Amino acid sequence: MFNNKSMLITGGTGSFGQAWVNYLLKKYKNIKRLVVFSRDELKQLEMSKIYSEKKYPCLRYFIGDIRDKERLISALADVDYVVHAAALKQIPTAEYNPIETIKTNIIGAQNLIEAALATNVKKVIALSTDKASSPINLYGATKLCSDKLLIAANNIKGQRDISFSIVRYGNVMGSRGSVIPNFIKFKEKGFLEITDTRMTRFNITLTESIKMVEWIFNNSLGGEIFVPKIPSYKIIDLAKAVCSTCKIKILGIRPGEKLHEELLTSSESVNTFETKDYYIILPMVNKIYSDFFSKKAKGKKVKKEFNYKSNENKFLSVNDLKKLLANY
Repeated sequence: MFNNKSMLITGGTGSFGQAWVNYLLKKYKNIKRLVVFSRDELKQLEMSKIYSEKKYPCLRYFIGDIRDKERLISALADVDYVVHAAALKQIPTAEYNPIETIKTNIIGAQNLIEAALATNVKKVIALSTDKASSPINLYGATKLCSDKLLIAANNIKGQRDISFSIVRYGNVMGSRGSVIPNFIKFKEKGFLEITDTRMTRFNITLTESIKMVEWIFNNSLGGEIFVPKIPSYKIIDLAKAVCSTCKIKILGIRPGEKLHEELLTSSESVNTFETKDYYIILPMVNKIYSDFFSKKAKGKKVKKEFNYKSNENKFLSVNDLKKLLANY
């Protein structure tokens, strides 16, 4: 799909961005142009030492901020596809800096929409989070709002050949700012810090998230929220998998933090289909969407009042987690 096409990724120097770039460069040898858009010049410099423009002539590093619409318009010239991964996502940081979080996560999303509509972009896939489902913190609330903006963008595109869709998933295993790097750091000190031993989280690997985004590019119509069928883990089991001999220090739940996460609410079940690997929350139930996901993706409607919570899910065992951790 991406051969002879141009792709831009916002937040391109983050964990997902670097993995996505690596995947595309390996699989799509004839990709026309791949633009890494981010505001951190040091991370771009470090990334360019691994993926150089000399070795990969299709690759471009573009300094910019999604808060700057004019810069986005310039970056999106002749771009066919966009993955939107830029966000302020650390919950404590967002709680302490609400206006800055709103500027990046909400205003930034609207800037991207307007820039995409002003250029010739064909498809935008935005990365969201389980925190956007029944949010209790500012990060989740801003992502819920940005998701709504991106879905609504499909209603204002006019005759333009463009679509906007969302991927909503849980914690990406080993990503920057996640609990695993923190556990590994404290492992050397002989103790691990946990906010609450009852806590559960969804788990998705970087490889799974990449394959999902690729699948969505090939199968989305516009306006959907795609949710992966993924396992959960208990935070105490993850701690045991990282260091079975470490002492556990209980910190208490942080402001804006949930005991359990939710990827799909019962209210959303009315418009939700499921396939073998994904739940698909449709913007509306109509014949076009229903026929498409019933036939092409072999989907079916979920049961009424269905919801998808991390504490009511299939759990990874300590041994399962150890096997996954071996890759990090």
